[in-house]
Amino acid sequence: QVQLVESGGGLVQAGGSLRLSCAGSSMIISASTMGWYRQGPGKQRELVAAITRGGSTNYADSVKGRFTISRDTAKNTVYLQMNSLKPEDTAVYYCNAQSLGLLQWNYWGQGTQVTVSS
Repeated sequence: QVQLVESGGGLVQAGGSLRLSCAGSSMIISASTMGWYRQGPGKQRELVAAITRGGSTNYADSVKGRFTISRDTAKNTVYLQMNSLKPEDTAVYYCNAQSLGLLQWNYWGQGTQVTVSS
């Protein structure tokens, strides 16, 4: 049973910062494309940021320049540093681990709530 465990969510005022963490097994964290998704109230789940095995990153336009995704293989953890938070960033944030190679997998964490007050 693969587990991805998110932490770091909470309530913050607009303009503040939070850092989300996603911990998993060493193989999953190092061999996957890791992504952070979010689902706001009444909205579809959307990709926020992703980092490939090789370290390439991509971001949703709405978070570019404010959010940073990173991977620490020594700690088997992926982070999402969120700065300059806005009320529209309020959502449940989910960690995802995906591989589309010879061995394929797609795993999700349980989600962590981020609420940004105005």
